[in-house]
Amino acid sequence: MAETNVAVATSLTSLPAAPFDAAVVIATVLRPSLQRAVESVYRQKFAGRIQVLIGIDKAVGDRAVLDRLRDQCPAHCALTIVDPGYSTAARNGGLYAEGSGGALRTVLSYLAHSRRVAYLDDDNFLADDHIATLCDTLNRAAWAFSLRWYVDPATAQPLCIDQWESLGPDKGCFKDETGGFVDTSCLMIDKITCESVLRFWCHPLADDPRGMSADRHVLYYLKQGFRGLCTGKATSFYTLHPDDFMHGRRLAWIEQSRKSK
Repeated sequence: MAETNVAVATSLTSLPAAPFDAAVVIATVLRPSLQRAVESVYRQKFAGRIQVLIGIDKAVGDRAVLDRLRDQCPAHCALTIVDPGYSTAARNGGLYAEGSGGALRTVLSYLAHSRRVAYLDDDNFLADDHIATLCDTLNRAAWAFSLRWYVDPATAQPLCIDQWESLGPDKGCFKDETGGFVDTSCLMIDKITCESVLRFWCHPLADDPRGMSADRHVLYYLKQGFRGLCTGKATSFYTLHPDDFMHGRRLAWIEQSRKSK
């Protein structure tokens, strides 16, 4: 018997011919935090139409969240859900080494019905002006990025602005190791101008056994060939993870920031 998978569903009967003013790509395993992430996109104060593309890597959470998000989708947004029925990530039996979505960010970037594509991890969320400030900055560059806040995982309260990691090309604590760093949830690209970079969302750095460094690979090629600009505003909220190898350093930085005030 042939297998059948539901591939793509959208909140609109048919997408309009005109592209959206911005798109947001989210790869997910349906963690409960997906609700908060997408709602932060729905709340954007942005004079335009936004397409939200959710790609399901491996459904370990409750699919009911998708129905809630469809019901909540405001008129200025469209929700597109891509659920191939299998994971494209190698750690789940797929073909791509990228560990947090496999090929999804590449596929969804191409599928997005907008040339201005932002990204959001399903455990993070956005300030209300995130998309507007990124789009404004992208008018003067091929790619743009915001700064970010560290967020308490228990309370979801912002703790302090990241002044050490996600600062852009050739800045921050990863300047010498990987040429700088931009958090996935801080980034927006002009996907037509930067089309050659999209494939690297599938490919982490060669020396990364966990497969979690595709964002470093993308940044490497963005800064090699295209002009990028920072918005200068911290509009992305990064949830701390106690099991992350950087967690101890982040806590020390946060404490240092508090003492300096």
